[in-house]
Parts: sequence; structure tokens; C-alpha cells
Amino acid sequence: MLGRPSAMASGKVPAKGGAAVERFLAKLKATPARGASPGKPGRLLFAMDATASRKPSWDQACQIQGEMFLVTQDLGGLEVQLCYYRGFFEFEATRWLASSAELVRRMAGVDCRGGQTQIGRALRHAVDESKAGRVDAFVFVGDSFEEELDTVCRIAGEMGLLGLPAFMFHEGADQAAERAFREIARLSGGAYCAFDAASAGQLRELLSAVAVYAAGGRAALEDYGRKTGGLARRLSHRRS
Repeated sequence: MLGRPSAMASGKVPAKGGAAVERFLAKLKATPARGASPGKPGRLLFAMDATASRKPSWDQACQIQGEMFLVTQDLGGLEVQLCYYRGFFEFEATRWLASSAELVRRMAGVDCRGGQTQIGRALRHAVDESKAGRVDAFVFVGDSFEEELDTVCRIAGEMGLLGLPAFMFHEGADQAAERAFREIARLSGGAYCAFDAASAGQLRELLSAVAVYAAGGRAALEDYGRKTGGLARRLSHRRS
């Protein structure tokens, strides 16, 4: 999926991608935030599809994860839990990590393997983690959906009741995945965004924006947009 020239190299977002980003940023800014407890880092559960088709993008994601930690340092920091599925019903979740180096080390040790999606299982894990302790946001990155949609949507609805938004990042153009991801985002109170695998810079900025939201809520998100510019700057021009 990688290899074609990226429009991000010139600092421009393709028209279609730009519209998707605009909608995502608007939804992110409007999402009610739990906000981290005073003196405690924000918590973001980061779920990824580690099936065979995801290998190029997994390697790409390893290179951009540190950004999420850097942009939240002044907000009290960030804890990230990585969970992923692959192969024949394999599902793994790390402990909560407070170091970008540790997260990257864990990701680098994962081999992508063929298998079907287990997005419902990832969402169920997020619900369980939220009930056991605070989780401020759930992020998923994947390219396909091969499950029973109604069953998965029930779990997404539980997330909505818990105040745990799912931010669904969709690589590629699979229509079944788009329908499912949009519905998961809607029911959980989160947001959907499609992205091009060649646009690493775009994904980096969007994940950083979600990390800031998880660590500091809407006010921190707007401040981050004003300070950094780029895609995130559009947040500061949105009405609540």
C-alpha cells in the first residue's frame, strides 16, 4: 500500500482527504472529554490490526508513536496501552506504558500474521479496561472489517454509555470497513477518519491531536492547535 508519492510532502492535503480531516477535527473538538485526573497522566488505549495486510503500516506506525508522548508532556503526560490482534484468534494487550521507547520496543517486536479482524474483541477489552480504571480515549487503526456488525455495535454502544469515545482511523477504501468504523465511532461518541498510508505526516498529526485530547481535554486541544499550526491549528478555528 506504500510507495506512491505523498501529497503531505508539499504540506498539502488532497481535497477528499482534507474534507475527511476537517470532519474528524470538528468531531474531535466537539467530543466531551473526561479529562485526566489532577496530577495524573491521560490514558489512551491504542488498538491496531496486526494481520498480514498491515505489515507496511505497522512499521510506519512504529516510527510515529513517540510524538503522542512528546505533545502531552506539559499536560501531565500520557499512558498508552497497546492492544492488537493477528493470526488465529491471537489477541494481546500490554500493560499501561508511560514511555515512548517502551511502546516502540513492544511494537517492533510484533510480527504481523494472516487472520481475520477482531475489532469487537478490542472494543470489549476497552470496555473492561474502562470499568477497571480510567481510560480517556480509544484509538483504532485498521483497513478491514470481517465481523458481525450488530454484535460489534452493541459493544460500541456500551463505550458510549461509559463516555469512552472510539477514534477510528481507516486506511484504504474498503467500503464494509468504512461503514463499520463510522458506526462504531457514532455509537461510542467518537469520530471516524480515513487516511492514506502514504500520508505519514497526516496520521502523526491526527494521533497527536487525540493524545492531547486524552491528556488535557478540549481546552488543551485548542491550545495545541494554536501553538503548532498545521492540521491541528484548524481546531482553534472551530466553534464549540
